[in-house]
Amino acid sequence: MYDPTHLRTFLAVAQTLSFTQAARRLGLRQSTVSQHVRRLEEAAGRQLFARDTHSVELTGDGEAMLGFARRLLEVQEQAAAYFSGTRVRGRLRFGASEDFVLTRLPEILEGFRYDHPEVDLELTVELSGTLHERLAEGKLDLVLAKRRPEDPRGRLVWRDDLVWIGAERLRLDPDRPVPLIVYPPPGITRARALEALEAQGCPWRIVCTSGSLNGLIAAARAGLGVMAHSRRLIPPGLVRVPDRTGLPELGRIDFVLTHGHRRGPAEEAANALADAVLAGGERLRRRGG
Repeated sequence: MYDPTHLRTFLAVAQTLSFTQAARRLGLRQSTVSQHVRRLEEAAGRQLFARDTHSVELTGDGEAMLGFARRLLEVQEQAAAYFSGTRVRGRLRFGASEDFVLTRLPEILEGFRYDHPEVDLELTVELSGTLHERLAEGKLDLVLAKRRPEDPRGRLVWRDDLVWIGAERLRLDPDRPVPLIVYPPPGITRARALEALEAQGCPWRIVCTSGSLNGLIAAARAGLGVMAHSRRLIPPGLVRVPDRTGLPELGRIDFVLTHGHRRGPAEEAANALADAVLAGGERLRRRGG
């Protein structure tokens, strides 16, 4: 009933909320992406996206289709692997940024290990900047992390707003430097926060530095200061700092998948995991539980 090609296109649009970005990811024309979505909507008999000239959002039926599309594609891929007799195998060194500690990434990795039991998966959780450095050094095969705005590498998983967050009871004194909770260098959100404050001429002071997301969260919950964080991944117990505080805007941040340069089994395994992450991209925006 539902064409797998149309389902993959639907997932790409749902994850990027952009027909243009989905077309780039899939290597298709934007008109082709629109055609695939339209045909899927015709097959379902429901509107899956609410779109205008400025934005694209999933409808309620679109949200429901997400789960069905993922399961249908997963079953098809499992059947294809079974009957083709091909098995993905080898050692895969995968790096994920701290941002995904509290998301449903473990569920995606569990599904990958179930589908590809002969892959020896090694997981490294680190700062995005450190992961990109290790990838460039050939120490990792695939990285899921934030990307610097000037960096064109990687396949876009989703784009999000970077916002200031802190404890709900936190009150910033306009006459004192902004208290910052940050990752150590080369943290990407650290660099963005400092650049934004410097550009606006806001004095600041670092009150907590930690290489662990849990350490940063603990400091923020204690009311020590504010931190820059993805809007869709705000941890429990913390809230977005109101605009009236006058803190500068931080812009948007890209979360991308970037491949290493190893060929052979490692490349095949990296491609398989990348497909699993892209297919389950919507789950990455939700906290684990």
